[in-house]
Amino acid sequence: MTDIPAVRCTGLNQRFGSTLAVDDLDLEVSPGETFGLLGPNGAGKTTTIRMITTLLPPSEGSIEVFGVDVARRRTAVRRLIGYVPQQLSADATLTGRENVALFARLYDVPRRGRRARVDEVLEAVALADVADRSAKTYSGGMVRRLELAQALVSAPKLLILDEPTVGLDPVARDGVWSRIEEIQRDTGMTVLVTTHLMQEADQRCDRVALMHRGRVEVLGSPSQLRGTLGEDATLDDVFRAYTGDRLDDASGSMRDVRAARRTARRVS
Repeated sequence: MTDIPAVRCTGLNQRFGSTLAVDDLDLEVSPGETFGLLGPNGAGKTTTIRMITTLLPPSEGSIEVFGVDVARRRTAVRRLIGYVPQQLSADATLTGRENVALFARLYDVPRRGRRARVDEVLEAVALADVADRSAKTYSGGMVRRLELAQALVSAPKLLILDEPTVGLDPVARDGVWSRIEEIQRDTGMTVLVTTHLMQEADQRCDRVALMHRGRVEVLGSPSQLRGTLGEDATLDDVFRAYTGDRLDDASGSMRDVRAARRTARRVS
């Protein structure tokens, strides 16, 4: 296994006017692990993800993805990354196959092997049998698996998932994660995920970082973090201990709330 981190953030800051959304963040994600970025709305998780994925330049600091500088080599970084955003990205007017083929072109998957690669990822997420149906006929879990196929079509070394199971029932959530973990076992892919579901983070993540007001408050494996509060503690208890449980501590922007509600409605 390489000694180069999958993700390294150093002294990362992001300002929006007078608001410091990400505050001197240092973070490393190891190759091959599933790393959870947790925290209340407004903690800086999605802003951090947008900087890692080259969608937002940092105000200060540096980011490397497998040793490649995000600021200097954005195109090279994008070739290493697959990204499933919080807001739905599948086009309901296209078939599942057409959606994935569109992303294959956007990711510049070589034309010669493009059709085979599209078929391969549709099979990997268990959508091959419905690939030629319109995406608007898919269930919520199927839509999320379709978006996973879109992100995987370029064979990324790093898969970034921003609230990938929002609005899904437990069976659909398990279906999405079973596909992610199967592909991860086969390829050694690194997974970086944000989620508000502490049970999901506890079950799926090798390590988690808990962000609050732009800073990482605590980092470790779920069992390590639970152990700091006692043998009966849950990750929810850890969350409350480091972020508080008042409404003003856990509130994000109205834009965050509306986006989450739109996504939940569309996948329900």
